[in-house]
Amino acid sequence: MAQLDNSVVVTPFGEVNVFDEPAGPRVRATILMKPQVEGAQTGLAIDGSKSMNPMFGAGVPKMFRTPDMNVVQPVARMMAEYLANFDSDGNTTVLYWACGTLGDEIEHLGDMNAEKARAFEFIEPKRPGSNTKLLPALRYFADEKFRNAPWGIYVFITDGAIEDLEAVKEYSLQVGRELSEKKRNFIKFVLIGLGASIDEDQMIQLDDLDYGGLKTPEGDEVDLWDHTTAAEMKSLDEIFKEVVSESMLLAPSATVVDSNGKPVKPLRRPSYADGLPALVEFVMSPGSTSFTITLPGGQTMTQPTA
Repeated sequence: MAQLDNSVVVTPFGEVNVFDEPAGPRVRATILMKPQVEGAQTGLAIDGSKSMNPMFGAGVPKMFRTPDMNVVQPVARMMAEYLANFDSDGNTTVLYWACGTLGDEIEHLGDMNAEKARAFEFIEPKRPGSNTKLLPALRYFADEKFRNAPWGIYVFITDGAIEDLEAVKEYSLQVGRELSEKKRNFIKFVLIGLGASIDEDQMIQLDDLDYGGLKTPEGDEVDLWDHTTAAEMKSLDEIFKEVVSESMLLAPSATVVDSNGKPVKPLRRPSYADGLPALVEFVMSPGSTSFTITLPGGQTMTQPTA
């Protein structure tokens, strides 16, 4: 399997995987959308460890600070506004994590609607942490604030290494088991790297965490984590790229042909004549190097696969 690099993924596709198989290339791709989910809850958690201080512009007296010194603020504002607009009650919960002496404390910034998020002053935390511990923020969203939410997505921004990674993995596996046993509702964690010192290997470890084949009540594989970097994001819709499923329909119908001009062969459905899902999986004819989706109004989307 080869996951296409973000640089070659065409809007509005999110994640595109291509599998080389004897019958022809098999494609599994998500089409970016903002899900319409009743009861959705959201949260944004920003790394508050001392290593983040330069990106807040800290260390420079406020009277001498210029807007470009704070690279956290524009990212945090856009993400908080976006999440607030998606949240069912119109507010997203925002906090700093990795605060305090041991880096295991949370500093609450409050619930923000879109208007408040656009104007909020994201400056350095009151007590930046010496360590970077993610688990307390996870537990806050998943076990305290939104334990009974019907649906939740929580975004974490960080600049570097997570020091309690193994504890985070263990907790994620526990949440995955609870989800598969119907003891917990849908939940998704998204890790966004910011700056030049990102430990992407750790981010990949979480994104590729092995849940031992656990399935959600809907029959999908349990997959709690997604990751990206702020520099790679083309659209804020990308935070939903691993949330979409075959049950979410984007259009009442569509045609999909490969670069040889032949209709693709969808898996688990006869065709896309009865609807285009947000997650598509199909086989192309041998030698095909792209596919094109055509919607009822004539709009086309072509994605290279090689």
